Amino acid sequence: MLHIIIQARMTSTRLPKKILLPLCDKSVLAIMLDRLAVFKKNIIIATTNDGTEQPIVDLCQQLGICYFQGDTNNVLQRYYLSAQSVDAKSDDTIVRLTSDCPLIDPVIIQAAINYYQNNSFDYISAGVASGFPRGMDTEVFSFELLTQAYQNAQHDYEKEHVTPYIYKTYPKQYLLGQYKNTQDHSKYRLTLDEESDYQAIKEIYKHLACRTDFSYDDLIQVLQNNPYLFKINASVEQKKLS
Repeated sequence: MLHIIIQARMTSTRLPKKILLPLCDKSVLAIMLDRLAVFKKNIIIATTNDGTEQPIVDLCQQLGICYFQGDTNNVLQRYYLSAQSVDAKSDDTIVRLTSDCPLIDPVIIQAAINYYQNNSFDYISAGVASGFPRGMDTEVFSFELLTQAYQNAQHDYEKEHVTPYIYKTYPKQYLLGQYKNTQDHSKYRLTLDEESDYQAIKEIYKHLACRTDFSYDDLIQVLQNNPYLFKINASVEQKKLS
């Protein structure tokens, strides 16, 4: 079985309530879910239980998306319990996504899943290190490995960011792999952390006429044909693990 778990909260420190900001007459999260419509039956929104999450719950109920409410700061626990809530088995495939990526590509996600399932890796990533823009970030691993991380992680950063226990604390213990892009597009920033990211994403969607069925090639063509888009949020620094 495949379980795509998307972490989502309302309490982002740099841009609060960012995933419900308006985008193409919907919200950022709703647009992302439109992009991932092919995976609808596999998606679990892993949201919080701190009292701020009701708008996310309302959206999930409106769209018929599975959701789970868990600890705000221990996101690793939230992932584990989200998978457990749908009776995940040890060899089930888990995909980790974040809800601030409304340009995420379902074809890349499926390719990363296929690469993981057709090889002997314990963990696969597709992201900046693989030549993709930030905002395409996809991690694939088994529920068994998620369980190991949940049971053994000690540090706060391991619990907040879900997978560092696998690739940072014990990288020699696991067989790690990357699903690589055919070209290097890692300079582009397509995730939503700050106001300038929001402006860039809105501009990109304007060029795409607010379609959500565009391909990755369509997206890259828009970016390459309009160099000003890159400059809008080029100065934003990605949050470091701590």
